[in-house]
Amino acid sequence: MTKPFMNLGDILGPDNILPDLKATNRWEAIDELIENLVATKKIKPEHREAITAVVRKRETSMSTGIGFGIGIPHASTDLIGEVIGAFGRSKAGVNFDALDNQPVNLVMLFLVPQGQFQKHLHTLASIAKLLHNKEFRQALEQAPNGAVMFDIIKKHSSPGSK
Repeated sequence: MTKPFMNLGDILGPDNILPDLKATNRWEAIDELIENLVATKKIKPEHREAITAVVRKRETSMSTGIGFGIGIPHASTDLIGEVIGAFGRSKAGVNFDALDNQPVNLVMLFLVPQGQFQKHLHTLASIAKLLHNKEFRQALEQAPNGAVMFDIIKKHSSPGSK
């Protein structure tokens, strides 16, 4: 049975967490996270440009910088078979053209297979809700490395966690 939505712990693996994004703007952040998905074999190299284009198109229509230092770039594509994602942290902050005009420190890029609209919405809502938790954000911002960030995400994403 497939779940109606995926939580962060389902989508991310330890290799999909970048604790030190080098990006200074949202386009560079998207490129860096997509590059991680290619490097970890979640995206085929020949699909990189098409997937980047669909994420950029979505981001151009409206910034996914939702405030509180959070960016959630996302898109649907028929080039993947399951929900995938990569998570990045920028200590300096990324100009994401966010709703509150503040720099973004936490960027969660995710992709949903084409045609899974409900799963897309539920996954987005689940991620946004989790990232709105101030203690969770602070724990991620203060974590010393990607492994600790992954443990925090797993702990907060599991059923029954706050």
